[in-house]
Amino acid sequence: MPVYNEAHTIRRVIEAALSAALPDAVERELIVVDDGSVDETAAIVDGLNEPRLQLLRLEHNRGKGSAIRAGIPLARGDWILIQDGDMEYDPSCYAALVEPLVEGRARVVYGSRFLGRIERMDWPYRLVNRLLVLETNLLYGAGITDEATAYKAFEAQLLKELDLRSRRFEFCPEVTGKLCRRGVRIHEVPVRYLGRTPAQGKKIRWYDAVVAFWVLLRERFRR
Repeated sequence: MPVYNEAHTIRRVIEAALSAALPDAVERELIVVDDGSVDETAAIVDGLNEPRLQLLRLEHNRGKGSAIRAGIPLARGDWILIQDGDMEYDPSCYAALVEPLVEGRARVVYGSRFLGRIERMDWPYRLVNRLLVLETNLLYGAGITDEATAYKAFEAQLLKELDLRSRRFEFCPEVTGKLCRRGVRIHEVPVRYLGRTPAQGKKIRWYDAVVAFWVLLRERFRR
């Protein structure tokens, strides 16, 4: 869980992540990577006294991709699921995301907002998401409906082998491109999404879309 200045939501999302239903016999650990927050985020996490929770604090803000990459080596389980530090994505969807991995039907699962339910996604975000899907399917023949979803679950060893280098929100197109280049099929399940605005703490910006389009293209033709 990469987080940056999420003091208003972090306790609620951690509680939801730790209590969400999972398939039978699946245990969980939660690694929170505080990406140099300057509010009370880290102090709140540190004070929870939860044995299944590990906090990694980065000294400076590096970006979501850097925070995810810092947390991946700490994961001890068979599967890794990415959870943002807000409540845009609903942890009650965990079972649906993890089941295809546990049952051996998939190595990677994306939670598709466009197969599920979307609330409060402004039209510019919706348009960019649709265009990213179009580019992904044209370049890689991926056949997916939501490339930029934050809900991504992986076979842990596969994710650790990808040599990721992203710093900000280009984590999504980079990991998608590298998976597709390896011939890994992306399995999708429907999820619920409740968007928020920049005033409410949303951090992605218009220039991140430009970078995402470029990274998908770069990964397709990288040697």
